[in-house]
Amino acid sequence: MQVQVLSRALVMASLFEKAEKWVERRERRISSLALILGFIFDSLTLKRVDLLFENLTVLSYLVVSGSSIILLNYYKEHPPEKNFLIKIQRFLPFFIQFAFGGLFSAFFIFYTRSAALASSWPFVLILLFLFIGNEFFKERYERLTFLVSIYFVAIFSFSIFFAPVVLKIMGADIFVLSGLVSLLVIYLFTKLLFKFAPSISLDSKTNLTRSILSIFVVINILYFTNLIPPIPLSLKEAGVYHSIERVGDNYQVVGEKNKWYESLLSPEKVHITEGSSLYVFSSVFAPTDLDTRITHDWQYFDETLGEWTSVTKVDFYILGGRGEGYRGFSVKENVSGGKWRVDVKTDRGQIIGRIRFDVETGSSQVVFENKVL
Repeated sequence: MQVQVLSRALVMASLFEKAEKWVERRERRISSLALILGFIFDSLTLKRVDLLFENLTVLSYLVVSGSSIILLNYYKEHPPEKNFLIKIQRFLPFFIQFAFGGLFSAFFIFYTRSAALASSWPFVLILLFLFIGNEFFKERYERLTFLVSIYFVAIFSFSIFFAPVVLKIMGADIFVLSGLVSLLVIYLFTKLLFKFAPSISLDSKTNLTRSILSIFVVINILYFTNLIPPIPLSLKEAGVYHSIERVGDNYQVVGEKNKWYESLLSPEKVHITEGSSLYVFSSVFAPTDLDTRITHDWQYFDETLGEWTSVTKVDFYILGGRGEGYRGFSVKENVSGGKWRVDVKTDRGQIIGRIRFDVETGSSQVVFENKVL
């Protein structure tokens, strides 16, 4: 009996060793495939920033990555002796890479849903870089300052949308609060890290402090210049129509029937008689019990000045909680021909979404269609 158990143990050990070598030989391919499949999975499963599952998922990634960072530095000073712990030490960079990949995949999905790329592309590009670049950062994860700095970006990115979800309010003061909470969390984390790895040099601690404060300043600059998407708000649907009427719980709209590909490469064309009115409809998602004000900013492109000019602003409040978003519309009378756009904004001026269309005046054969929104 003992011989059988020993034999099975040896076979399992041999299989594990072969599997380990197979994974090491194909590490880059497996990692790239995992990146793609993980992103697809997150896109299908991560729906709303105010749901428990989504937030627990992000928190679990933060716990895994934070714990792995501490263990990685602990084992540098206290090399493990048991084979099991040695294997864990070897795989800690993979755990960190996996957790960071999950974090920045989730952040990229959430923030792009709240972003008008024309105005928020710098921050979205940073998240995309951290998500894709995570594939090539494993060697750099040995560097303490780099590793903890990435971790701080993750904590801050999470706090930006988690604070409004919890407090049911958003604005500059809530953003400042989320930043201060992020600083407190990373301070407590580094205190714990230094306790487990006391030999970390003073120079490393100084560099780490400078890096964290620099990231804090950069993210604040991006926010107060309206370059960070207005998460947790997101534009679910928007369009320009010839008429909109509220019928019970729905909106009856009349718009032009266009082929689906016509507006992919150029703005939608809208045909009217000179001086007619146009309507813009938007459906904006907000977390449950979060009430805020949004603005439809109608802008016309002045060919003489060569710039967009705001001509009409319509404000209204939205009530959070509806999965398809809170619906509302604005109307612009006496619309003239030319290039138009309507920015759907927060009261701070952050752009939730943008509807662009070209108005053509005069007689034209137009096919209209009725829809219920």
